[in-house]
Amino acid sequence: MATQLAPYLKVNDKVILFDGVCKLCNAWSNFIITHDRGYIFKLCSVQSVEGQAILSHYGLPTESYETMLYVEGERIYTKSDAFIRIVSQLKYPWRAASLFQFIPLTVRDWLYDRIALNRYRLFGKYDYCVLPSPDHDRRYIRAK
Repeated sequence: MATQLAPYLKVNDKVILFDGVCKLCNAWSNFIITHDRGYIFKLCSVQSVEGQAILSHYGLPTESYETMLYVEGERIYTKSDAFIRIVSQLKYPWRAASLFQFIPLTVRDWLYDRIALNRYRLFGKYDYCVLPSPDHDRRYIRAK
């Protein structure tokens, strides 16, 4: 039995959902834009209509965001698995960060949670979602 794709996504999409008001998360999105020269990934703020629909589709919270979500086809990845899956598709030297996969999942996710749960205090928060510049527009999921 085939599962249904999340709203706004196509079969081959590789989408990173991120907290649009988190300064660390926005820095991560900018890192992806800079280093994903092959346009492998699309980005989507969890606060957007599209992000909210994707979160709902997977039964994830739509009001509090404690993890980055990475959607590849019909599979979803969270926490350190999402990070590793993403960096493993970038060029070197960034791909080398995928070596973290050899650290036990419980340790990786514990470290991920320490950063994620304290990200606003450590890195700050915007009062609004930062909008992409026009030249980055094709990197973001948009309702048609």
